[in-house]
Amino acid sequence: MADEAFSIDKRPLRDVLRQVEVGKAQLPEFQRGWVWPWPNIASLLASISLSYPVGTVMLLRAGGNVRFKYRPIEGATPTGEPEPESLILDGQQRLTSLFQALKLRRPVVTQDMRKQQVSGWFYVDMRRALEENDDREEAIRFLPAGRQVLNFRREVIEDYSKPELEYEHHMFPLNAVFDNGDWGDEFTDYWGDDKAKRSLWRAFRNEFIRPFDLYHVPVIELGQDTPRQAVCQVFEKVNTGGVTLTVFELLTATYAAEEFDLRRHWQEECRAAWRAPEYRILREVSNTDFLQAVTLLATAARRQAEQRQGTEEERLPRIGCKRKDMLALSLDDYKRFSPSVIAGFKTAAKFLHQQYLFDTKFLPYGTQLIPLAAILALAGDAAHTAGAQQKLARWYWCGVFGELYGGSTETRFSQDLPDVVDWIRGTPTEPRTVTAAQFSPGRLLTLRTRNSAAYKGIYALLLKAGAVDWRTGEKAEVTGYFDESIDIHHIFPKAWCEKSGLDPAVYNSIVNKTPLTARTNRIIGGTSPSSYLDRLEKSAETDFEDMAGRIRTHLADVNMMASDDFDGFFTARRAALLNHISSAMGKVINDDEWDGDDEGPSLDALDDTEDA
Repeated sequence: MADEAFSIDKRPLRDVLRQVEVGKAQLPEFQRGWVWPWPNIASLLASISLSYPVGTVMLLRAGGNVRFKYRPIEGATPTGEPEPESLILDGQQRLTSLFQALKLRRPVVTQDMRKQQVSGWFYVDMRRALEENDDREEAIRFLPAGRQVLNFRREVIEDYSKPELEYEHHMFPLNAVFDNGDWGDEFTDYWGDDKAKRSLWRAFRNEFIRPFDLYHVPVIELGQDTPRQAVCQVFEKVNTGGVTLTVFELLTATYAAEEFDLRRHWQEECRAAWRAPEYRILREVSNTDFLQAVTLLATAARRQAEQRQGTEEERLPRIGCKRKDMLALSLDDYKRFSPSVIAGFKTAAKFLHQQYLFDTKFLPYGTQLIPLAAILALAGDAAHTAGAQQKLARWYWCGVFGELYGGSTETRFSQDLPDVVDWIRGTPTEPRTVTAAQFSPGRLLTLRTRNSAAYKGIYALLLKAGAVDWRTGEKAEVTGYFDESIDIHHIFPKAWCEKSGLDPAVYNSIVNKTPLTARTNRIIGGTSPSSYLDRLEKSAETDFEDMAGRIRTHLADVNMMASDDFDGFFTARRAALLNHISSAMGKVINDDEWDGDDEGPSLDALDDTEDA
């Protein structure tokens, strides 16, 4: 009887991992290595604990005419050298991740999101896992191999290195999921007659552990007689390089069942709305960025509806745009809010132009566009008054110079949307991003490349101050818009600074840099300012005072440049930049290293822009 082409069934996760453990399920040698970072593993574990589907596993029944070299899944150490019954074609990353997190009795060696190798253990905070309105994924922790969390001084701030410490802090090790309740027995023994702890364990076992016991994995298994060519073709089609599907891909598949083409809508309705040159600041907005903004509005509307019905504050649904929130975005909500978000992004581009941000090359944070678009969409006409624009600008620059959008940002998005909209509409409470933002004067010395958001922010503030080209008098943003030849260059040239024995950490900082055209920079060359000012004056075909006026638009003291007084120039410009940053943030910046009453020009003296 001929072997069937393939079979489809569901198998208990416990049994599948047991097959991996003893070597009955192994990898064909052509499979790539395991590459998932620990946050992806935590997300997978959270999905299974909630009984969410995590995709199908595809196997090839071993023992046929087509033979492949095989190897165990990373971390599995089967006894002897058993021949596998099945080879894993698709699902390697998920099975390896689950095996390592749930079955290993040693630290999991994986990587972080920067692809740096890390090792540790997966734990779940029992109490957080049972919180109804909390994100299950956030309850799962990846702890260092020593099971201790250290601060930057190498001091222990969390310790779970002994079972008693796990019990005391309600931290459940994920590799005890399939231990038949042994950990739970020890947990309840540790707490003795404490009924609350026994109740906690029962709830945790039912809500978190039981889904792992009951979880079944959909398995497609190709028959033994599947030709090699077919195996390779199937593998190439189903294996996408070991990365999770994006939210956009998952929603595309979900909405397709309701006859809606999300990909076409994104390309033809959303991106097409800002193809014009004036919207080029939006050219790197991704489909996921767009979905996050839509989800922010949808979750905000849901919360407002519950508030109107009198729901208690602690029971209100949260505003959010994490993966979980986006996956819950219904097609009706997408259709309802996407037009507002399209308009919100377009209005955001106009707002950014008013802040002298014209191109993604100098956009401080692409991520800050997401809450900005959502805020403008939700605030509507209320965001267009002069007072509202001032508040919005202050919030924006606090985010930039407070450098608050460089890490995990979804929580800040969910705070900023209601905070800023309420503020715009008249609530006196300042947004949390505004109150949290701080700018240290010493940061100016460490801003040396445009990789930093604050560096790009200072560039925009110089344009806003009216910076013009020293030779032509053209506004910097006009020059950059038409030929893109403008860039950040040294005012006191690097070669001259090196020859003068100045500290590179000082002369390479943003204080000694400004936006100049390539041609102006060639005229400057590597000589002292006193030398190149003469050449600039001749090239510009104007007198010294005319040229000096143009230089002052860059918040630079031309007299100190003419006398090659680097220290005096540096102190004055540093003070001027701090004043501009302070004004943009609407905050006083305390500078213990410089007393503005003793030296350095005032902002008014330097900001001579309109007549230059």
